[in-house]
Order: sequence, then C-alpha cells, then structure tokens
Amino acid sequence: MTAQITDPPANTTDMTASPLRTAPGPVSRILHARELGIVLALVALVTVTALRNPRFLSPQSLRDLLLSASIVAVLAVGQTAVIVTRNVDLSVGSILGLTAFGIGKLFIAAPGLPVAIGILVAVLGGALLGALNGGLIAAARVPALVVTLGTLYIFRGVDFAWASGQQINAADMPDTLLTLGTQTVLGVPVLAITAVVVAALASWYLASYRSGRELYAIGSDPDAARLYGIDVGRRVLGAFVFSGATAGLAGAMYAARFGTLDATAGRGIELEVVAAAVVGGVAIFGGSGTAYGAAIGALLLTTISTSLAVLRINPFWQQAVVGLLILLAIGLDRLLTLRAERSLRRRSPHGR
Repeated sequence: MTAQITDPPANTTDMTASPLRTAPGPVSRILHARELGIVLALVALVTVTALRNPRFLSPQSLRDLLLSASIVAVLAVGQTAVIVTRNVDLSVGSILGLTAFGIGKLFIAAPGLPVAIGILVAVLGGALLGALNGGLIAAARVPALVVTLGTLYIFRGVDFAWASGQQINAADMPDTLLTLGTQTVLGVPVLAITAVVVAALASWYLASYRSGRELYAIGSDPDAARLYGIDVGRRVLGAFVFSGATAGLAGAMYAARFGTLDATAGRGIELEVVAAAVVGGVAIFGGSGTAYGAAIGALLLTTISTSLAVLRINPFWQQAVVGLLILLAIGLDRLLTLRAERSLRRRSPHGR
C-alpha cells in the first residue's frame, strides 16, 4: 500500500478505470462545476438586495458579512472531507464551543501565553476530539450519524460541566487575540482571509494528493475502495481528525471575534455547516464536492440571512429558503448522478 501512495503522478493516467480517476481539464471543470451556479445565485442575491438597499454594499456591511461567514466556512471545509467519504460530523458545533471556552480558560491561566500557541492548542484539541469520533467509526464501524450525534451531546455536556455557569469576558482575553477578530488587510477581515486560506489548502490537497483523492473513492463506493487496496478506516479517521482540527480553529476564531464565551458557544451551528457544504455542491451521498464550494455555500447562506434582515422579511423565510436550497442541491446531485450512469451505460460495449 505504501508503494502505491508514493507513486509519481505520471502513473495516474493508467488508472482511468479505477476509483481514482484523473481530474478533468480546466474548461470542462468550469462548464460543469456546480459551484458556478452557487456563485451566480450569490451575485444575483447581492444585486437584488443592493438595489433595494444600497447600504448593503457599504464597506462596514461587507466586512460584517464576511466575518459572519468566515467561521461557518472553516467548519464547512472540514465537513467536506467527512461528507465526501459518505459520512457526516454533527459534533463540530460542540467541538467549537469546547475549544473556544478552553482557549479562554487557557489565557486566563497563562496571561502571557503567545496567541499563536493558544490557537495551536485549540486546533490540536479539536483534532483530538475528531480522532475520537473517527476512531469509534473506523474501529467499531458504527454509523457516523450515530457516533457524532452522541459525541455532540457528550462534548457539550463536558463544556457545561467545565463552565459551571461561568462566563469569560473580553476583558479576560488578550488584546492580541481580540485584535484578530476586528483587524483587516486591505479592507478584508483577517478571519475571512483565514477561511479563504483554509479552503484553498484543503481544495489543493483533495485534488492534488492521492490520499485526498482516495476520500472521493471511498465515498463513491467503499467496498470497491477496499478491493482496490485503500485503507478505508485510516482515511475516514484522517477525515474526522481534519474536521475536528478545523472546528478547533473555528473555536479560536469565535473567541477572537466575540470575546465573551460561555458553554453555549456554537450551539446549533452544525446543521448550518452541513447545509453550507450540501448547498455548496458537496454530495450528501459522498464521492463528489469541493472545499471551496462548501466555503461559497457558507457565504451564500450567510448572505441570505443578512439580505432577509436588510429587506425586513420574516426570519421564518430564511429557514424555509435554506431548506429549499438543501432539497434542490440533493435533487440536483441525484439528477447528475443518474445522467452520468446513463452516459456510462451508453459508452459501455456491454451497456445493452
């Protein structure tokens, strides 16, 4: 197995019949990318809202919009690695809350601790909790939905027990960390830049590395992936570790942005994260989707929420629109899958 993973990229052209197919050309990717539709919907939504209320495009409004989307986008990028393997991680909100409160307690206990060390501790703590999820799923082969639903409540319970009703205030946090929550570079919030970097690195890894492409092979057909020689358990474990690490990073970002922390931080955000990934083109049945698409999906959902508030539309419609988008995304994915299957049958000499 080790020799296969370290094969040079030149040999990948011989695997067109295997689960690890070569990537399509750039023109084909642009023409067929589901992410393009999400971008067009985002542009249309922004245009309509700006026409009704020009202040929607003010620099401060755009900064607030990007800040609101950045945390969800980071979580959605981590969720992408899990969903493409035909799994789901419902514990990311609880991991965010636990690591956010943990980083606050850490800075209270060690006021002079460098902020970078605190963020690293949050990321490693999230990765450890993700490893617990992945280990239970990979070793015991228990459905991810069941495991992460259980750990969602376990991690949140630990958070409540640890907090014991205590609230950490911004005055207890280092100024350097709080500055990250408001600082901008050329008008773009640092947290939004962080989300873009995380999405870009994850997309590059999933598309360029064999171990990343194996996640798609697992999601397409786990049994075929095992027959092909892929260590499914190890890859699924790695996907959950990555999801936990991004949730830990999101916890640090949450602490930087809000400053005030308690045991309810990130509560309920997991459903928004899954919705962002699915709306962004990540197939809920596994096997396809991109990290940058999930990040765009997070931006779209955040923009919908902000636009409805600006247009003074009942918040109920926000939830209804998000639900409709999820159903449309799943329906579109199923339609594209059936079309691809019919196309393959027509091309196959044994298709008749």
